[in-house]
Amino acid sequence: MTLAVWNALFLREAVARLSSARGAWVLIVLEPVLHACFMLLLYTVLRTRSVAGADVAVWLVLGLTGYFTVQNIFQRAMGAVGANKALFAYRQVRPIDTVIVRAGLEALLGTVILIVLLAILAFFGRSVIPDAPMETMLSFIGLMLCALGIGLILSVVGDLVPEAGNLANFLFRPLYFLSGAIFPLAAIPVKYRDWVFLNPFAHGLELLRSSFFPVYHAAPEANFKYLFGFSVVSIFIGLALQIRFARKLRAQ
Repeated sequence: MTLAVWNALFLREAVARLSSARGAWVLIVLEPVLHACFMLLLYTVLRTRSVAGADVAVWLVLGLTGYFTVQNIFQRAMGAVGANKALFAYRQVRPIDTVIVRAGLEALLGTVILIVLLAILAFFGRSVIPDAPMETMLSFIGLMLCALGIGLILSVVGDLVPEAGNLANFLFRPLYFLSGAIFPLAAIPVKYRDWVFLNPFAHGLELLRSSFFPVYHAAPEANFKYLFGFSVVSIFIGLALQIRFARKLRAQ
């Protein structure tokens, strides 16, 4: 029953996401592409061909696509409950189903976009084969799970207290820089890195990049233990909130 509900919700969300406006699917792909092109142009002007030992083009695509994927996951998940209130009239559909399906759709779109962009870079002669494929998969999965955990929490908090959702969007804006999407975190002075690496996405992006480039000088603070530890704790809290406030989420 649950899988049937998820399948129906997934198809509904996919159609809505990709046809919300004319050329919506093009805009989804263009966002990371335009950011990557702009930053690549900037690095070219600075005569930089590599970043911390990594090919700058592949490095930027990994960071920007990874960041925009997790951002889309927790932001879209945060609004899932409010956007699907009408569906809760059906007993089979629970608020948590809409959050999980939205997160899954964004994760799939992010994966497809990353593969497409890497294929384009490969066409232009860039090396896009990861040095440690298993670590690449674990890094990307860890990023998605952390975003899901945050999305589950915010979907409850943002629906019960709308102002909290707006506050969360405001607080998450600096993550673009604090996650190291456009600059290497190893460049941050050591005394400040402990604060930066409280952000799980910083761990995920550093680990993703280091899995591609054997010579990449990643910040030593990045580790899988924190990445997956944060994901487990945040998903547990999110599930607990979903269960505790399930009736209120349906009723509001």
